[in-house]
Amino acid sequence: MKLVFASNNTNKIKEIQQLVPASIQIVSLQDIGCSEDIPETALTIEGNAILKANYVTEKYGLNCFADDSGLEVAILNGAPGVHSARYAGTSKNDDDNMNKLLFTLKNETHRNANFKTVICLNVDGNQQLFTGKIFGEICTEKKGSNGFGYDPIFVADGYTKTFAELTMVEKSEISHRGQAVRQLVSFLSNYTDQTDR
Repeated sequence: MKLVFASNNTNKIKEIQQLVPASIQIVSLQDIGCSEDIPETALTIEGNAILKANYVTEKYGLNCFADDSGLEVAILNGAPGVHSARYAGTSKNDDDNMNKLLFTLKNETHRNANFKTVICLNVDGNQQLFTGKIFGEICTEKKGSNGFGYDPIFVADGYTKTFAELTMVEKSEISHRGQAVRQLVSFLSNYTDQTDR
């Protein structure tokens, strides 16, 4: 089965590729000749995932999935949330985003947060949503060089290392994206079993 992943984010593609069985071939937007920026104008993480998946299905007629993720900080009423990638501006700079968040929380002792991923799958005219969440807290300084986004400042509950100090395999076992992808893979495994009968 071939599925378009509505992304050109090489970090996300690597993370997801290692979780998906070999029978499912993942291709990127670049692979199908889609170079335009798909608008992410929804007010929710779910909404953006749906927008991106529908764009590919409607324009290219292909089975695809799209994800959107965000970091939700409890004391900031869920911010940066849907605006996580552009928290410090339209340049989508990870360091700027982290620096802004660390500055915003500098006098806060309540630093609880969660990462959330929603995957929207469009396959053969059907749409499914899969959601993953991991809870933890924002530490006071950046640690680690693995991962991307807010990984260097997020420590999951029960862990002492940031996501950026974990290996990709360790992170994928517990991460929000790993959870959502495993739901996607489980659905696709059952789906391909049924369509092969």
